[in-house]
Amino acid sequence: MSKNVSSDKIIVYLDYAATTPTDPAVLAEMLPYFDARYGNPSSMYESGRRAAHAIGNAKAAVAEILGCKPDEIIFTGSGTESDNLALMGVARANRESGRHIIISAIEHKAVLEAARRLVSEGFEVSYAPVLPSGIIDLTAFERLLRDDTILVSIMYANNEIGTIQPISGITAIIKKHRGQKQFPLFHTDACQAAGFLSLDVNALGIDLMALNGSKIYGPKGAGILYKKNGVGIEPVIVGGDQERGLRAGTESIPLIVGCAEALKRADSMRKEESARLTELRGYFIGEMHRLIPEARLNGDLYIRLPNNAHFSFPRIEGESILLMLDQAGIEVSTGSACSANDLRPSHVLLALGEDETLAHGSVRFSLGRHTTREDLDYVLSVLPGIVSRLNSLSSLTATLPAPITL
Repeated sequence: MSKNVSSDKIIVYLDYAATTPTDPAVLAEMLPYFDARYGNPSSMYESGRRAAHAIGNAKAAVAEILGCKPDEIIFTGSGTESDNLALMGVARANRESGRHIIISAIEHKAVLEAARRLVSEGFEVSYAPVLPSGIIDLTAFERLLRDDTILVSIMYANNEIGTIQPISGITAIIKKHRGQKQFPLFHTDACQAAGFLSLDVNALGIDLMALNGSKIYGPKGAGILYKKNGVGIEPVIVGGDQERGLRAGTESIPLIVGCAEALKRADSMRKEESARLTELRGYFIGEMHRLIPEARLNGDLYIRLPNNAHFSFPRIEGESILLMLDQAGIEVSTGSACSANDLRPSHVLLALGEDETLAHGSVRFSLGRHTTREDLDYVLSVLPGIVSRLNSLSSLTATLPAPITL
């Protein structure tokens, strides 16, 4: 457990799926590029060439992990931008080949909103359903494929409930449907998967993949898009020739260097850290069910990210649990922290078939490198009392007479 320097208050951070602290080794790699190595990589003189070389090294490092070529790597400003560029860029560049797109019903809003934008531009979007476990229904997905389907976007691992999708199985279906054609292309949002699952694009059989520096102990404001050579794409941000004309704007060398270094470090400790967190996650889920039997785990028990435990609590608002945990120094989120101020029930839980009332009582606990069993024991010592208190308040409210309307 960490302590707040100013108040000496205990802080247990369990929202690593929202963002991660920057790895000190990553920060050390970044710092020189804020000061001594500040050159613009588009410039022809020495400091510009040095900056361009740093970008080249970063792309080579990322490409080695993904099993692709360095020129298939595009650095962006976030995972959201990477998703936007993949969906809108590919759809707009290939509209003459078809206007049908398939995404899963539990995608991140970066994909959902990009898809809605494309609908307003004349594209048609179909939503592949998931089973109650949170795993995509492959039979239903295959039925959605059409001759004019140009793009499929299904996330590698879900940001809310942590379920891992059968990417290789999806790829096999797409390749069977594709035959000798180029379409449909396959994009996956792998922002949550990085650091836990293999990112080998050849083994996965994908055409585009989005990554995010802030999820892998790298800098915020840095993202990656893998785009297979030969895939046509239009830029979403225009006004310069950076990233081979696909992402305009002077590159942020510190963020690019940091993002690549973070991915290298995350991948190097992937197996060891995944095993450690899987054990902690299993302990936490087991103790949760023992101490709070009514707590409902969302998503498959085993086919999920090592660091994710997502629960719904009947008759209780998730925001109430979050606020009371915060008072105890425990930081979690209700579903996706990317939309923490959205009081609508999670579209992910509704897609699983969960009742809307129950969906309102969801809380995501996501573990990370600094999480210990002591942290989890502290949460388990606090949470049952919070749930009991909120249940009592809920029962009291339910028995109060209806207000008199004048």
